[in-house]
Amino acid sequence: MRVQSVLQELKDVNYSVISEYIIRRISEYITESGKNGGIIGLSGGIDSSVTTVLLSKATQNYFILLMPSSSTPQKDMEDAKKIINMIGANNKYKIINIDPILESFKNEIKTNDKLVLGNIKARIRMILLYAYAQIMNYLVIGTGDKSELLLGYFTKYGDGGVDILPIGDLYKTQVRELGRYLGLPEDIVTKPSSPALWEGQTAEGELGVSYDIIDAILYLRVEKMMDIESIAKDLQIDTEIVHKIDRMIKTSQHKRLPPEIFRLSGRAINSDWRYPREWI
Repeated sequence: MRVQSVLQELKDVNYSVISEYIIRRISEYITESGKNGGIIGLSGGIDSSVTTVLLSKATQNYFILLMPSSSTPQKDMEDAKKIINMIGANNKYKIINIDPILESFKNEIKTNDKLVLGNIKARIRMILLYAYAQIMNYLVIGTGDKSELLLGYFTKYGDGGVDILPIGDLYKTQVRELGRYLGLPEDIVTKPSSPALWEGQTAEGELGVSYDIIDAILYLRVEKMMDIESIAKDLQIDTEIVHKIDRMIKTSQHKRLPPEIFRLSGRAINSDWRYPREWI
C-alpha cells in the first residue's frame, strides 16, 4: 500500500541527530532568552512525553505541571507518572486539578457546550504554565507536533500559547519513532492521540481520518508539493479526503501566524478618508 511506503520514507530519518539537535537548541534558546529554565505541561500523551524527556536532557532547570480535569483518563495520569519516574523528576512536578477553575468560568458564561469548555480547559492550562513560568523565570515549552500545527488541531492561546515548539517540525509518525528511540514505554508510543478535553475524545475520531493517512497526505502536499489529485491517486484514497486536509491547512493559517495588522496606506483605504500625512 502506498500510504505505508510514504510513512516509511517519513520514518527514515536519523533520530540520534534529531534528538541531539533539539536538546541543544532548547538549551541555547533558554540561555539566549535570559531565562533560568523551562516549564512544560505533561499529559501522558506521546507529544508531551517526548518533549518532556528532551527538556530534561537539555537542562537541569525544568518543572512539570500535570493539569488533569474530570475528562482526563486515569491511564493518562499513570503514563505521565511513568515519564516523571523515567527522568527522575519526582521533586520537579506539581499536580493541579483544573475543574474548580473551569467551574468558575461555567458559572460566568452559562454554557455546557463541550467545545467551548474544552478550549477553556486548554487556555486555563496555558495561564497556569505562564504564571509558574513568570514566577520561576522559565520559558513555556510547547508540545505540538507538525501534523497538529499544519491541521490547526490545537487551541489558539491554549496549547498553542507557548514560547518554543521543540518537536514542531516533526510529524506525528516521526514523534512516535523518536519516542521509541528515547526509550519511552511502548504503550505511550502507540497510544491514540487525544487532547482529552471531553470524555471519549480522540484526535482521529474528531478529525475523521487516521494519522497514518493524515501524515502521508501532509508529507506529499507540504514537502513534495504534489497536487491534490496526484496525492489521492498515489495513496489510493478518495480525493475528498485530500481536499479536507488541504482545507484544514488553509483555514487554520490564522492560528499559526501572529494577529494580522491591517496596514493603513493611501493604496489600502478609501481615498475619501483623510488621515495625517505622517501616517503614509
